Amino acid sequence: PGCIPMPSAHDGLSALLIERGGFDVAFLSGFSTSAAKLGRPDCQLISYTEMIDTARACMEVTSIPIVVDADNGYGNALNAQRTLRGYRDAGVAGILLEDQVVPKSCGHVQNKAVVSRVDAMARVRAACLARDETPEPKDRIVIIARTDSRQAISMEETLWRIEAFCKIGADMVFVDALQSEDECRQVCALAARYNKPVLSNMLESGKTPILSLEAQTEIGYKLSVYPLPLLGVCITAMQKALEGLRDGKVPENNYTFASIKEVLGFPEYFKQLADLEAFSSDFVKKS
Repeated sequence: PGCIPMPSAHDGLSALLIERGGFDVAFLSGFSTSAAKLGRPDCQLISYTEMIDTARACMEVTSIPIVVDADNGYGNALNAQRTLRGYRDAGVAGILLEDQVVPKSCGHVQNKAVVSRVDAMARVRAACLARDETPEPKDRIVIIARTDSRQAISMEETLWRIEAFCKIGADMVFVDALQSEDECRQVCALAARYNKPVLSNMLESGKTPILSLEAQTEIGYKLSVYPLPLLGVCITAMQKALEGLRDGKVPENNYTFASIKEVLGFPEYFKQLADLEAFSSDFVKKS
């Protein structure tokens, strides 16, 4: 198959809409969740507990796999290991685990810093050991090992870390903020030597060129995350609605109360409740 698009969710509703939109997988973005839940920037202000609670909310209303942004594992190797176990036990399909320092920040902004090679490998190795506690390989949580060393150090360092991630057991690899199509090709070619798939990040106005799914497939990418569209249109739509509300004008031709209830599952809720009450009523009458 070609490169699979993976939109970013930030809450249960956005995850629900991703599945209803026909997508096969969703990503719970730390950037978007921090924005939606806290109204704050992606600088590790949001906690592990808040992220895993949001992941559970997303999984409760969907049936597609959810990949979660686990940031830097919230500390050292053993913190990363506990983070993986928590997401694994919650039923998450995969995590993105990176090599940034604590606190981390969005990969496309300034002030990038990564931990040493030793610490980066220890985080991923600890996560892999916890992953392998699940006996059946097909049931194991997927580890996408990420490096931010392109921005923090150099492309040479990036390639060293990607190869090391492949060697120590990561299921998939990702480099944030690559700066050209040639750099994308270098990473995909290196990972292919180890039969490891590569994730791309299509962040509008970011460091990495925006490529079509066809172009990403040709380069060698297998999965492509789109971190901003849902959050971005939410912000823009809310700002526009609020401009009108200052004068008492509500948005027109965008939604109805009925359409909102349908998306949120009110008809299914009341049908299920009626079916249960009918069963119980019949049971009581016969008793």
